Amino acid sequence: MDSKVVLLVEDNADDGRLTLRALRKNNIMNEVVVACDGEEALDYLFGRGRHADRERASMPAVVLLDLKLPGMTGIEVLREIRANPETKLLPVVVLTSSDDPELAALCFEHGANSFVRKPVDAQEFSETILQIGLYWLLLNQTATNGAGVVV
Repeated sequence: MDSKVVLLVEDNADDGRLTLRALRKNNIMNEVVVACDGEEALDYLFGRGRHADRERASMPAVVLLDLKLPGMTGIEVLREIRANPETKLLPVVVLTSSDDPELAALCFEHGANSFVRKPVDAQEFSETILQIGLYWLLLNQTATNGAGVVV
């Protein structure tokens, strides 16, 4: 499972560390690129700014997207991802503390592949991250976008 990249879009350093720790604890050793806000996530995906030298033909296997981000919201990031032919098929898992069904519906309307509430309990959080990792990195089959790039 270690050849596929995960893009973690998370502004809360504690939640980011918990996610990374849960992945490692569960022996999911994939490279994880952490973006602290929506603009940085889009810069990574589209090869802009400090990520201008990134090989754009290689997209992450999955984006773990928090919704409450500084500046650009997670919903806005999701809209940008879905609006671009290079990323429109990229799997996006919204990983949030919210359990609001209306917010979940909004995420799905904008193209989220999954909406997962972050458990408060550390053991439950670790198990949730394990399940996300196993599904999106091992079981899920990738697609090809309109440009012929495997996502």
